[in-house]
Amino acid sequence: MQRSFHQIHDDRCIFAFGPSNNTVETVGPGSIVRFKTLDCFSNQITAEDQFVTGIDFSRVNPATGPVAIEGAVRGDALRVKILDIAPGAFGTIVTVPDAGVLGALTKQATTRRCPVNEGIVEFCGIRIPARPMVGVIGVAGDEEVSCGNPGRHGGNLDTTLIGAGATLYLPVFHEGGLLALGDVHAVMGDGEACVAACEVPAEVTVEVDLCKDLAPAWPVVETEDAFSILVSNEDLAAAFEEGFACAVRALAKANDLSWEDAYMLASLVVDAGVSQLVNPRKTVRVRIPKTHVSLGALLEALHTEA
Repeated sequence: MQRSFHQIHDDRCIFAFGPSNNTVETVGPGSIVRFKTLDCFSNQITAEDQFVTGIDFSRVNPATGPVAIEGAVRGDALRVKILDIAPGAFGTIVTVPDAGVLGALTKQATTRRCPVNEGIVEFCGIRIPARPMVGVIGVAGDEEVSCGNPGRHGGNLDTTLIGAGATLYLPVFHEGGLLALGDVHAVMGDGEACVAACEVPAEVTVEVDLCKDLAPAWPVVETEDAFSILVSNEDLAAAFEEGFACAVRALAKANDLSWEDAYMLASLVVDAGVSQLVNPRKTVRVRIPKTHVSLGALLEALHTEA
């Protein structure tokens, strides 16, 4: 059966995820949707003599959408498979005093424009293999949340795993889900140290579907060999604690283990990593190999706390 195709243009975007956003388009489960996105600066910076201090900050981190998915209701999981990410020909990276991990050491605002061509990002004459990823992707939660902040609804997750071939599972809070995405990076290191990555406009093609009654407590990314739970919190230690608590519940359910045995198994097979350190809420990921948990067991275990 041929799947329906929809295209959402970058003139339809939001700057906060929330229940009051108006739906741009409604699509059925199994549909293919191509989102055309602005860069995180709304394409306001086009030259290296422009600085982030001079832009309109009310237009930062736009997300194209939102798109409603037919049949999505509270308690479902929205399944978003990233089919393709086509970055624009140029990306922009900036830094500014008091921003990023080393903000106190940053003395001046700086902008660099980076050509992106045939899978290579060029920065100051250095050639870096491109790894396109979606920085902002989420649904409407119960309250309005700026696109610059991550949370249970998704949002500004800035997670390098969210690239072509990955599948993201998001909890549905409102009818239709109201999916929007943007803030694509041509390449980014884990942590996003200087507060920006190679920020590019892009076209992102996804397939949307539903897992009924399986909303996870936190976004989950499925890659070829693992599931990663994405937790965001102002306190980095609290984020890791919550991520491991979720992982232990999933391992206990998947392997019919006591909590204590699942906790020990987590210490043997689960990996922890940082996605970003620069947003108001930091985002971490806790990775469980597929050899030790199934998607069904994972979503069921996390759904109990949703």
